[in-house]
Amino acid sequence: MAVGVSALTVSLMSSADLDSWGWRIPFFVGAALAASVWVARSTMHESPEFRRQQDQGTVPDVPLRHAIANHRVGIARAFSISALGSITYYVGITYVPAFLTSVSSLSEKESLWLSTVAAVAVIVITPVTGALTDRIGRKPVLIGLCLGSAALPITMFALMASSARGEALAGAVILALLAGAVSAVGAVATAEQFPGEGRITGLALGATMATAIFGGLTPYVAQLLVERTGWASAPGAMIALVAIAVFPVLLMMRETAPR
Repeated sequence: MAVGVSALTVSLMSSADLDSWGWRIPFFVGAALAASVWVARSTMHESPEFRRQQDQGTVPDVPLRHAIANHRVGIARAFSISALGSITYYVGITYVPAFLTSVSSLSEKESLWLSTVAAVAVIVITPVTGALTDRIGRKPVLIGLCLGSAALPITMFALMASSARGEALAGAVILALLAGAVSAVGAVATAEQFPGEGRITGLALGATMATAIFGGLTPYVAQLLVERTGWASAPGAMIALVAIAVFPVLLMMRETAPR
């Protein structure tokens, strides 16, 4: 929705109006969504898992100390899974419009519409991956996606750097499918590394920390590498290197899907 709103804004406005005030429109849309989310979350019930901990008296007195003392392996695994999910998503999807505008011959409007198509691909692949991982397990799906993340991104960024719009679209959609699939299984696989008593703090230390590093910083690093090296596939190499580093962790990870 974000990239679609951006594409519409750029398509329907002149460059002068966009630069002077139109760039604020997507932020107003985001503010409206934030208000709706606040209403929805204010009516949520507490999770049954936390209610269980309260009833059994197992809520940790110092959650941070409890997580570090008892769940270091889970934190490391959650960090690794989230690192793969974050870099595939934030470099393979979020960074793509800027990449297409700066490296290929596509205009800003064209790159945003192409990225909107890629976002639709994420919507399609997410439930398919979820169903697959519920059927055969988290570990084999994550291992397969990790191998794909090591093998495909360099070629896909090379395709997107070409002047052919069809090739750029193919590269963006394949990267989006890969990133969407990793995020779909990674979200539940990271949570399943912890029992309820250490889950949220463990996720904060592992998964969220990895998202900040491999999601928040990597688009900037990717653009910097492209500008400094002149190699259009540098962002793909970043994804591949993280996938190679994460692969041994996934191989040693126990299956966490319910039997």
